Amino acid sequence: MVAGQRLIQTTSDILLGWTHAVGLDGRPRDFYVRQLRDWKGIARPETMDPALLRLFARLCGASLARAHARSGDSVAIAAYLGRGDRFDRALAGFAQGYADRTERDHEALAAAVRSGRVRAQNA
Repeated sequence: MVAGQRLIQTTSDILLGWTHAVGLDGRPRDFYVRQLRDWKGIARPETMDPALLRLFARLCGASLARAHARSGDSVAIAAYLGRGDRFDRALAGFAQGYADRTERDHEALAAAVRSGRVRAQNA
């Protein structure tokens, strides 16, 4: 994970790394290590109006594309994607299908809560 993160980040966290140590349960394991607090803000999409949400989505997409382009051969990736909108349409179709699935899953959870099969509490 650390090696992959270093590949896709423009500038890695200087404290990013890993170590092998005994866990609290007494079993040895690998641990991912990074800075304790980065003092950065966090986006809250649920508070954004549609225009700001579109801008946020555009920035996230651009960042993700840049990160993936850094991790591979950007010319080969661009050639694979082509010039048309076929990839865009496929991605939008996947996103719509994923959103629909999420809505169905949420409705199933809400129904289970209403029926008493699952208990829910506000965080």
